[in-house]
Amino acid sequence: MQSNQVYAIPCPDYSQAEDCLREVVARMGGMEHFVHPGQRVLLKANLLRPAPPETAVCTHPAVVEAVAKLVREAGGTAVITDSPGGALQKESVLRHLYEKTGMTQAAARSGAELSYDTTIRAVSLPDGHVLRQAEIIAPVADADVVFDLCKLKTHVFMSMTGAVKNLFGVIPGLTKVGFHATHPDQQQFADILLDLAGYVAPRLCVMDAVLAMEGEGPGASGTPRPVGLLLVSENPLALDVVAAEIIGLPRSSNPLLLAAQRRGLSPSRIEDVELVGPPLEQLRIPDYRFPANVRRELLDILGPLSRPAARLCKALFSRTPSVDPQRCVGCGICQRSCPGKAISMDAPGARARIDPKACIHCYCCHELCPHKAVELHRTILGRLFSR
Repeated sequence: MQSNQVYAIPCPDYSQAEDCLREVVARMGGMEHFVHPGQRVLLKANLLRPAPPETAVCTHPAVVEAVAKLVREAGGTAVITDSPGGALQKESVLRHLYEKTGMTQAAARSGAELSYDTTIRAVSLPDGHVLRQAEIIAPVADADVVFDLCKLKTHVFMSMTGAVKNLFGVIPGLTKVGFHATHPDQQQFADILLDLAGYVAPRLCVMDAVLAMEGEGPGASGTPRPVGLLLVSENPLALDVVAAEIIGLPRSSNPLLLAAQRRGLSPSRIEDVELVGPPLEQLRIPDYRFPANVRRELLDILGPLSRPAARLCKALFSRTPSVDPQRCVGCGICQRSCPGKAISMDAPGARARIDPKACIHCYCCHELCPHKAVELHRTILGRLFSR
């Protein structure tokens, strides 16, 4: 059974990441508690797209490097990988991804391997509620141990992305699009994330919240926010519970925790987590900015009616994406990543256009556009009731 302990350790900047992680892992019993000699340990970082570390889009290479060093010292082999959102699975894509995100340098300094394995495995999820089988990237299926090295970010669709959401990255790049198309509801998608987390069962989870992201995350439209924390746990759900409390994400706007509670998974509330480190009152961030949304207090007071109310609000207040022609460079990333096939381009390299009637409001286009060319517009009611 996974522990519900979450260790919070202040880490003002990435130059201290290794010392901080050594300290907290030692308190958890040492890396030998998680890794046996000879094991291949997959470091599943959040590498959404080829973005430099200072943008806070991806897990910082200093965190990945520090964990990889600890794995090597325990006799294991660290393997760094991810399946970037919307990307074709091929070696050239991964090579560019690793270089831009700093993973190439992190591997060189730590002795870790970079995985270029682009093969796919079909696996069974016998305990899944929504997913009973899935295709995942082979490095995950082949690993002896998986470590979840996530990034604390806001998310325009799921409100927050953390340890559980990071495991959606075990699905091959373009296959992710299909899940958004077949499960556009937040609660359905949350069930998929929980099913995948149950299958992967990461042995150790480390959340990079030294430089987090707020606002219109998780991609280029989000804003880096210094938080100065590392969060570590054996349980990805416990990690997300604590992270949500720290940034003040309302429960009614957290579909992952609502789904966990509905399924009887623990922990789904902060009362069920043992926080080790500074008290929660010292960690809370009162002014953390979330994606623009309806007035949250209204849903918070509705209790059992909050879920149907949230669905009604989504129908009335959902933001619709549109393309800024001044920023669009015609790269086609949004078109290839659109589950609803709502994006068209008159010719290769032409500016993209979005059909609002075909849009399913998954916001993949907004998440993956590297040029901030996709804007999210609220309806009149949405603007009226927003803060």
